Amino acid sequence: MNTKEDFLNGQILLIDKPLEWTSFQAVNALKWAIRKKFGLKKIKIGHAGTLDPLATGLLIICTGKFTKKIPELQGQVKEYTGTFTLGATTPSYDLETEVNQTFPTGHITDASIKEATKKFLGEIEQVPPIFSALKKDGKRLYELAREGKKVEIKSRKIEILEFKITRITLPEVDFKVVCSKGTYIRSLAHDFGEALGSGAYLSELRRTKIGDFNVNNATTPLVFKENLGVGTST
Repeated sequence: MNTKEDFLNGQILLIDKPLEWTSFQAVNALKWAIRKKFGLKKIKIGHAGTLDPLATGLLIICTGKFTKKIPELQGQVKEYTGTFTLGATTPSYDLETEVNQTFPTGHITDASIKEATKKFLGEIEQVPPIFSALKKDGKRLYELAREGKKVEIKSRKIEILEFKITRITLPEVDFKVVCSKGTYIRSLAHDFGEALGSGAYLSELRRTKIGDFNVNNATTPLVFKENLGVGTST
């Protein structure tokens, strides 16, 4: 069992973020539990890489002196699994917004789906989604998007080390992706749809690995609280 000193000196905690939780909520739940358990007024705590509310999976949370390790952990290679839905697009490139356009899928074959993955391997230029937390002129892009403002977003270099299709049941396609820091899987979904002469959006996402850390070794915020022996209110 971790002691107060353990948390203050620094811990790397592996959390399996539940669906619809923000990464900030997960950090706050742990912060609350640690402070309550040990009667601490404050403790440094932060996460190494945001997960969207509609994604689940591995969130690395650092406490105490280990918060200094966050930039290094954020730079690690990440692995994701999930589902693209073909034949439609949404403004946010995922399920956060409603479908805004539909496209034919009759011409898409299993072979063309697998072939399209090759276009994305290696170093590529990717344009982040407009509905993202990146900042432009001091405002987050998603704030500008919600105001209906047109924004020009610059592409950035990312690297996709592995891109495998694991199931095809049209319109759904399951995938596994291993990629560099700064990769948006939502943008990959959108661009993948275009590469197939159709449309696509991200309908499910789970982060399974960050560097050598695996979601199989993670616990939910609820289990973390139970293990600390504190109540479940937040």
